[in-house]
Amino acid sequence: MSEIMQYVTRESAFHRLHPLTKLIFAVVVVALAVLTSDTVMLAALAGAVVAVAIASGLARDLLRQVPLLLSLAVSLLALTILTIRSGEIVCYLVPQSVPVIGGALPVTAGAIDLALAMSLRFAAMLFAFQLLVISTQPRDLVHVMDRLRMPVDYTLMFLIALRFIPSLQLEGKRIHEAQLARAYNPGNGLAGKIRGLFPIIIPLVSNSLGKATILGLTIDLRGYRSGRRTPMRDLSPGRADVAGICCMGVVVAGYLAALLV
Repeated sequence: MSEIMQYVTRESAFHRLHPLTKLIFAVVVVALAVLTSDTVMLAALAGAVVAVAIASGLARDLLRQVPLLLSLAVSLLALTILTIRSGEIVCYLVPQSVPVIGGALPVTAGAIDLALAMSLRFAAMLFAFQLLVISTQPRDLVHVMDRLRMPVDYTLMFLIALRFIPSLQLEGKRIHEAQLARAYNPGNGLAGKIRGLFPIIIPLVSNSLGKATILGLTIDLRGYRSGRRTPMRDLSPGRADVAGICCMGVVVAGYLAALLV
């Protein structure tokens, strides 16, 4: 299983962009996704991010999040169906032909549209953020956040959170393999999968708390708050970054113009 949210070594145009350009790209995508609830615009935005990933050879790494997004979309659809009653009734979860309770839980067009818009919004945001992370080395992210005068505590927390995601994934995989080696069989089907989560989650949380304690002690022992800073390498934007920012400006202008029409 490949690690998620982990830098992927590639020789692509997106990799060669300045980290600040890629950060601006992610911020622009998030801002545009928040500004509208139109499903067509959100689908176009998510498709544009996927197109950038395809051009950079990162489509396979990006599309690993599709199962997660599908489960999120199903959850949002179920939630909106139970809570939103606006719009035309498309169908009923309980058919009207059923005696006594027929016609219960109507599915409205407003609920479907809202669930689809929220799912596409999350997809665009997640794809943009993942594209930033898997194409930018952590030291370059530190460089950008330092140049933006971000507090060093926030920079450290951001990088630790990013590093913990693949670490938790690998730790969960090892625990699962250890359970299988001990002939643990929670059963088949959905109920078996749910029962199989508890022997993984409990030791995973326990190990994570232990690692967090060790990490805190390590930071203190290395004199994190001593005030001395290690010089960082200098990164300068190139022509590709200027072209990328200009393209983003054109896209933003077109996007906003489409929203105002």
